[in-house]
Amino acid sequence: MTAMEAGTGTGTGGGVGYWEPGDHILWRYRGNGDGHAVHICRPVTVVRDTAELLAVWMASGTECIRPVLADGTQVHAEPLATRYTRPRTTVRSRWFGSGVLKLARPGDPWSVWLFWDRGWVFRNWYVNLEEPLSRWAGGVDSQDHFLDISVRPDRTWEWLDEDEFAQAQRVGLMDAATARKVRGAGLAAVEVITAWGSPFGDGWEHWRPDPGWSVPALPDDWDRTPARTPS
Repeated sequence: MTAMEAGTGTGTGGGVGYWEPGDHILWRYRGNGDGHAVHICRPVTVVRDTAELLAVWMASGTECIRPVLADGTQVHAEPLATRYTRPRTTVRSRWFGSGVLKLARPGDPWSVWLFWDRGWVFRNWYVNLEEPLSRWAGGVDSQDHFLDISVRPDRTWEWLDEDEFAQAQRVGLMDAATARKVRGAGLAAVEVITAWGSPFGDGWEHWRPDPGWSVPALPDDWDRTPARTPS
């Protein structure tokens, strides 16, 4: 039985317990409009869950939930000027790229994702600026903050999606105070990158998933509203 089926983790962490390696949980994002409805849901496998770090693996072929415009247009195919104002819905789709390792430290306003090309050639780290993860019995929830950072294997870095970050402010999805907070979080992440702190210097690019792991299934109640527990 997976953690999603059982409705609970094990152990004593995060209000719902620490999950065990191999457990299946959901990694979800709420929409930026109302802040409540889930519009991204990715079933993942727990790699490590401790007081210092949650690490999960999203395998190639995983069935996920992602947002699209109401007429079926892909979000990033829509011009920036109307990308965040046209009506949206969600669809089921599969992650067909290489798998993604996601790392999050409790309380950090970002998570760090690792990407590989075919043959396990390491591509880059990706810093996703977001609300600190909120744990619940079936997984973790957050809200994306638009702005991101890419970190190359040679340790150089660059801001990503600054145009989307600016547009989100123009259309009222993020106020000025929140935007300053997000930029500050990004600068804090840059300090960690510059110092080559955790998790960048921890060797995760050499990690490989257990070949015996199955690909988690997307449950029918992927969008359920859980009873909130302390993060």
